[in-house]
Amino acid sequence: MSVLVVGSVGYDTVSTPVASGTDLLGGSATFFSIAASYYTPVSMIAVVGDDFRQDDLSLLKAHRIDISGLEKARGKTFRWSGKYSTEDVNVRDTLDIQFNVFADFNPTLTPEQRRQDYLFLANIDPELQLHVLGQMESRPKLVAADTINFWIEGKRDSLTDVIKSVDVVFMDEGEVRSYAQEPNLVKAARAIMNLGPKAVIAKRGEHGVLLLNQDSAFAAPAFPLERVVDPTGAGDSFAGGFMGYLAETGDLSHGAFRRAAVLGSVMGSFAVENLSVEKLSSLTYDELISRFNAFVGLTSFDGLKPGEKLPWRNKDGTG
Repeated sequence: MSVLVVGSVGYDTVSTPVASGTDLLGGSATFFSIAASYYTPVSMIAVVGDDFRQDDLSLLKAHRIDISGLEKARGKTFRWSGKYSTEDVNVRDTLDIQFNVFADFNPTLTPEQRRQDYLFLANIDPELQLHVLGQMESRPKLVAADTINFWIEGKRDSLTDVIKSVDVVFMDEGEVRSYAQEPNLVKAARAIMNLGPKAVIAKRGEHGVLLLNQDSAFAAPAFPLERVVDPTGAGDSFAGGFMGYLAETGDLSHGAFRRAAVLGSVMGSFAVENLSVEKLSSLTYDELISRFNAFVGLTSFDGLKPGEKLPWRNKDGTG
């Protein structure tokens, strides 16, 4: 199988408590595609300007990402600039956004792209997300969408149409609460699922992710790193690992979703270890399996043995 992604490819200027960089390769489709490419073939739909560097194009090709849907337009490539808090690396301020060629992006899918079974709509304008979804020849087996507060506040009605049309919604936990207008995260996720999605994935930064569906909940921790360099792209890398695993296996069971959430967390943990895609783009299978097993160890503990009971004292003093 393979997965189709529509999103942004651009250049980031980033300042974090431990590092900074200018015009770093970034964008939601970039992080997603590289992460997913370790598991399954990826086809990317995005646009760049005539200032897009050949080395960055070569990097995407090196990951065997299908870039036939990467349009090159006259003008400048999408740019984002942000600064992360010195007190909480999960908090960042957007200093500047220049949509440039992305502002007029209106892709037309090829016949092959229209037949993809797995589709990820990255955190872009919901009207563009709907435009792509509407071109699919038939309903994909799995459609997932991400979004950000910018669209929740600016295009809520269009975003609601997207949410009603997809199977999985990715949001930061604050965005889940904001969209649902409900402070309790679980209730907020349920309200979103009532619109149609089968699952909501709440991204919680250093606290991991919470996967909720109609009848169960699953928490995947964040990997305890001693040094977080650049959180930019962690959520998109998570989504890439999540969707890449599901697309390659074709397994959409609850158990597969849980393993996919762990593998997504694995990819996100690698993404934050260096600026841009420097770490994410150079992984080995040994690194992947080692960290996956480390995640298993993080959540593993001994249950009760046959006949064993937990200590318990009743209020009357009996045990």
